[in-house]
Amino acid sequence: MTETTISELKIIVFQLKNKEYAIPVTQVRSIEKMQHITRVPGVAQYIKGVINLRGLVTPIIDLGYRFGLAEAEMTDSTRIIIAVLNDSEVGLIVDAANDVLDIQTETIEPPPEIIGGNEDEYVNGVVKIGKRLLILLDLEKVIKIANMIEV
Repeated sequence: MTETTISELKIIVFQLKNKEYAIPVTQVRSIEKMQHITRVPGVAQYIKGVINLRGLVTPIIDLGYRFGLAEAEMTDSTRIIIAVLNDSEVGLIVDAANDVLDIQTETIEPPPEIIGGNEDEYVNGVVKIGKRLLILLDLEKVIKIANMIEV
């Protein structure tokens, strides 16, 4: 009798406009409340600036604006997800951080041809959970294309 291993992935689910996105927990250092962002001249418009977080200067990307979904409206539920890639940190402004979920990797489907936005090139796949559709982001592409981190 052979055992099949079911591979699980723990993800952080967050919201931008009316869509739910997800990235692996292993790529998240923390989730912070919105705080003062210092503007940096001469950077792309979706880069809001930098914050000093526990002694580290961290660049901040408005993820919604990056995807062409319009600039984020700051509310009480707005969060900055501090993501880590290759020992570098970047903050992602999101409308809300919703859940931490365990998903089975075999439930990840390839992205449809057109999801409907500029975020298509950053998508790793989609996961259906009940009536929810979660868009799994390729964080490396989001950050690499932002020309902020050498990957």
